[in-house]
Amino acid sequence: MLVLEAKLTGKSWQYELLESAIRTANFIRNKSVRYWMDHHGVSKNDLQKLCAVFAK
Repeated sequence: MLVLEAKLTGKSWQYELLESAIRTANFIRNKSVRYWMDHHGVSKNDLQKLCAVFAK
């Protein structure tokens, strides 16, 4: 596995936006994994459709 690390410098509002984006991505990932675990035989296309619903 390739892991990249970086030190960021920014303003507090930039950190807040970054934190919000990370929380949103984690929410969508967790919901998708839960849907995949609950519904056996789910395809990648089904998960993509689910993410489109979350985007709205």
